[in-house]
Amino acid sequence: MNKYFPGISKIEFEGPNSKNPLSFKQYDENEVVLGKTMKEHLKFASSYWHTFCGTGADPFGPGTQPLPWLKESDPIKRADDTMEVAFEFFHKIGTPYYCSHDRDMAPAGRSIEESEDILWSFAEKAKKYQSQTGIKMLFGSANLFSNPAYMCGAATNPDFSVLCNAATQVKTMMDVVKFLDADNYVFWGGREGYDTLLNTDMKRELSHLGMFLKQAVAYAKKIGFEGNILIEPKPMEPTKHQYDFDSATVIGFLKEHGLEKDIKLNIEANHATLAGHTFAHELQVCTDAGMLGSIDINRGDAQNGWDTDQFPTNLYDTVEAMMVVLQNGGLGKGGLNFDSKTRRTSTDLSDIFYGYIGGMDAFARGLKIAAKILNNSPLPAMKEARYSSYDSGKGKEFEEGLLDLEALYKIGKDNGQPNAVSGRQELYENIINECIF
Repeated sequence: MNKYFPGISKIEFEGPNSKNPLSFKQYDENEVVLGKTMKEHLKFASSYWHTFCGTGADPFGPGTQPLPWLKESDPIKRADDTMEVAFEFFHKIGTPYYCSHDRDMAPAGRSIEESEDILWSFAEKAKKYQSQTGIKMLFGSANLFSNPAYMCGAATNPDFSVLCNAATQVKTMMDVVKFLDADNYVFWGGREGYDTLLNTDMKRELSHLGMFLKQAVAYAKKIGFEGNILIEPKPMEPTKHQYDFDSATVIGFLKEHGLEKDIKLNIEANHATLAGHTFAHELQVCTDAGMLGSIDINRGDAQNGWDTDQFPTNLYDTVEAMMVVLQNGGLGKGGLNFDSKTRRTSTDLSDIFYGYIGGMDAFARGLKIAAKILNNSPLPAMKEARYSSYDSGKGKEFEEGLLDLEALYKIGKDNGQPNAVSGRQELYENIINECIF
């Protein structure tokens, strides 16, 4: 495994004093934090689509990154080369998992049957690579957004034949995911939404989406798939009104359709910010509902209004994210998938490694700092103390549903005007900084 990156050896941990840019400064997969190794806590995965299929193209110009494994004109040979470079990269960067859509791994054929045959041939190749390397699939997904037939949605499309075409991809990819022993299957409704109500029956489309997901869950159980089924929220791009806007929206939708015990969420950092939330907020909404499944790690640009998918190097984001994950008891079968890509101006193959190294180091440091904050700082106790008035007496009775509105009225009247109690936000922020620095 040294064909595409011959000048780059396996990336090793060399510590914070190392001057080698092709080394980890913080991520030591064997370092134990709160009883588990970093490798167990973080469960990093490489994204097939951005890492090996993205060329730096954007809406204003073609790709700038001449990836050698994409030079073949024959799509089958190109996919062969891509799988070969993928497993070489997984091995050298040290991510124990990878994630892929069906169309990332295998090109579409001229018919549904041919597409399925091609996908299965590549699934069998991936199985061999997995066996040779010990690298696993974290999640698989069907690409239900690139085909022009999905321009008005897949499971929410007003044309029943399009919905059935989506079902062929979902069923086949679920079979592949089980065959590859993946831990998760992800639905990302890239075009499940609408641009105008003038031509949209929103109630009917949402009903169709709920029914489609119910049938997908039933099929997963039928074939014995024991992994998680996940939905990834996204607020915009490309449709104006996405049905999967944010975590709260998706959770409400799943509860409405009786799917809250069958489907969890895959949260992406950049999607959180596009929805007007923080990354940590979206994670907390999921954990409070008991529905956090897995995470796509990246970041956006505050000055851009679209999904820039930059590598996650903002330490404050990684610290707050890992605080939520640690308090959730981890991610179970989920992990941290690099839904990240190098910038259009980063045209060297080594830049891909730099991006991953920076992101892995940022999350490793975020993990250690989060553990320090939760176990060796006053912050958790201070946060708990803010709610101490509900821990006993009438406050506790209220939480237990023992006080009606009239009783609350009487207590309020007897107590008189309350004094304002400081939230001490600046102090909390200072504590975070003390733990970071």
